[in-house]
Amino acid sequence: MIRVGIVGLGYMGRMHYRCWSGLPGAKVTAVCEASPKVLADAGKPTKGNVEGAAEHIDLDSLSVYSDLGKLLAAGEVDALSITLPTFLHADTTVQGLEAGVHVLCEKPMALTVADCDRMVAAAAKAGKTLQIGHCIRFWPEYVAARNLIKGGRYGKPIAASFRRYSTMPAWSPDSWFADEQRSGGQPLDLHIHDTDYVHYAFGMPATVSSVADPHQTYISTQYHYPDGPAIVAESTWRMAKGYAFEMSFVIVLEGATILYDCNAKPAFRVLTSDGSTPDLTLPTGGDGYAREVEHFARVLAGEPVDPVITPNDARETIRLVLAEKESAREGRAVGL
Repeated sequence: MIRVGIVGLGYMGRMHYRCWSGLPGAKVTAVCEASPKVLADAGKPTKGNVEGAAEHIDLDSLSVYSDLGKLLAAGEVDALSITLPTFLHADTTVQGLEAGVHVLCEKPMALTVADCDRMVAAAAKAGKTLQIGHCIRFWPEYVAARNLIKGGRYGKPIAASFRRYSTMPAWSPDSWFADEQRSGGQPLDLHIHDTDYVHYAFGMPATVSSVADPHQTYISTQYHYPDGPAIVAESTWRMAKGYAFEMSFVIVLEGATILYDCNAKPAFRVLTSDGSTPDLTLPTGGDGYAREVEHFARVLAGEPVDPVITPNDARETIRLVLAEKESAREGRAVGL
């Protein structure tokens, strides 16, 4: 039985709680949350831009801490889910690893490449597993699309475009999302989902060229690969109230077009040039959040699993997004 502590009980902490609670062989035994208000609201519904977070958490069944050091000293967890604001990721992850527990840390990994390096080094020194929660690498439709790209049945990728549109996140107690010093801004919090998928599906580009509004609440990036494909991703927090959260993509292969829109029916389609019917069976096991938690648990259990996300992968994605921010800020292409 994997004993799990959740550090941070906001919207994403509740998402991890839901995923761990539905997983055989694992049990949430403790939570760490410094805000009395968040703890007081644990029994009430929560909100975010994606459905699925736990509507109710019974704190009476858990050990509750306001100090992570005390939780770790109690010795009642084997792993942590760290779902705190981004600026706390590095220090909290290192603290957990040095205490001898495995860590699943939410994306983005950290605000700087130097902090990512500290996390990677701490995991290696402790001999513990560190996984960063890039859920899109596990999201069924994105997994299926990558399998089609890598499988080669429909030829090489020619072009791809990705969109991720949201209203400004307003569910954090102190609006930390809006503080770039704590969240890294929209590119590092929202846009990074598609940046990481581009990295995962197509590799690291040679250069990036980005445009953004002055506060980078909107950003559009062209990822340049000398031999193709042509790829662009755009995202924003500036959609008007009432706009349904959107994540979507169009991927053009030599012999097929792959389409996904989370609000469409059907959400996932593949159109082929030769009229053939590809296998559209999606990976099972729930959404990307559930599947990333399951993957982490299987690694801890010693099961043989194909690698999906390494700490260095996540570190390189941070480097990539920071290059995008620099490109938009300075109005020039930035090399990787």
